[in-house]
Amino acid sequence: MTGTRTDFKTALENGDTILVAEGYVREFGRRGYLKMGPFIPEVVLDYPHLVQNMYEEFAHAGSDVVEALTYYGHREKLRLIGREDELEKLNRSALKMARKVADDHNKWMAAGICNSAVYEPDDEKARSETKQIFQEQIEWAVEENADYIIGETFNDYGEAALALQSIQEFGKGLPAVITLTAYFPDVTTDNVPLPEACRRLEEHGAAVVGLNCGRGPRTMIPLIKEIKKVCKGPIAALPVPFRTTDECKTFQSLKDPETGKPVYPNDLECVRCSNSDIRYFAEEAKEIGIKYVGLCCGNCGQYFRELAEAFGRRPLASKYSTDMKKNQFLGATKGNVNTARADLIRDFVYGNYRHENC
Repeated sequence: MTGTRTDFKTALENGDTILVAEGYVREFGRRGYLKMGPFIPEVVLDYPHLVQNMYEEFAHAGSDVVEALTYYGHREKLRLIGREDELEKLNRSALKMARKVADDHNKWMAAGICNSAVYEPDDEKARSETKQIFQEQIEWAVEENADYIIGETFNDYGEAALALQSIQEFGKGLPAVITLTAYFPDVTTDNVPLPEACRRLEEHGAAVVGLNCGRGPRTMIPLIKEIKKVCKGPIAALPVPFRTTDECKTFQSLKDPETGKPVYPNDLECVRCSNSDIRYFAEEAKEIGIKYVGLCCGNCGQYFRELAEAFGRRPLASKYSTDMKKNQFLGATKGNVNTARADLIRDFVYGNYRHENC
C-alpha cells in the first residue's frame, strides 16, 4: 500500500490487493519468548518492546496490515496460566502498539480473535462462553481504533459463524475477515465442505473469507481455487511456509524426511519452504486473483519481502534483497578483483576441486 491510506472496506471494493503478515506466535516461540504448545502470547506482557519491534519488522517487509498480537490472548487461555487478571492489559497493550506502528507506516491496523478452546457445537453454555470471549476482545479492539477485525484459525464452521456474528454485534460496523483452517479431508470439523463454509460466511456479511494456517502453499492453493469458484468477493490465502504434501497436507502432520518422525511443533525447521517456494506461491495467488494474501505460522521478514516483491512492491526491506553479484567469491566474475581466487573458492564450495591426493 502506498500513498494515503484508504478506508479498508473501500480498498476491498476497489479490488486492491492487500498483503497481510501473520505468524507472530510461532516466530516468538522460535526466538525463545513464547512457550510452544499452549502458544499463549505472554510476550506482550513480558517483553512488549519486542512485540512492537516485530510489528515494525513486518511493516518494513511489506505488510499492508499491522495485526495486533491478541491471538490466544483471550480469557480461557490466560486462565490456564494464572494470568486472567492481565487479560485487558495484554489486549490493550497489543492493540495500542499495533495502532502506533500502523499510523507511523501508513498501514491498516487489524485486531484479531481466534478459536476459543471452549467452543462445543451442541453445548449452549460453551457457545455462550465463546461469545463472551469474542465480545470483550472485539469491544477493546473498537475502543483502540482498529480498522477491521480478523476472525481466524477456525476449524468449526459454527465457531467461525459465531465469531462473525459477534463482530457484527459488537464491532460497531468494522469489517470482518474470517479465515478457516483446513485440515484433511476438505471439510470443517463440523462436517461442512470448506468452500461451502466460506460461501455461507460471505453471504452472512464477511468482507473477506478464506483460509489461514494449517496448510502450506502447495496444499492450500488447490482448495483456494475451489473456494474462489463459489464465492463472489475477495478471498484470503495465508498458508504456513512449510512444505506440506498430498500425504501430509498440514504442517502438524509433516514428518522428518530423514527419520520419518513427526516434526510438529519443535522440529519444523527441516521442512521449511525456501524463498523460491514463497515467490511461487505469491505468483500463483496473484495469477488466480487472490486479493488478501499473506503468510501465517513460520512467517518471517525475508519470506514476506519475497511475497511483497512478487506482487510488484518495493518495501523498505527491498534495499537489502539478495545480490550475489557483489559477493566476493560466489558472485565474482571477470572484471572483479582477484577473479582467479574466486574461481578457486567456487570450486571448493561446490565440490569441483580435485586434490591430487583425493
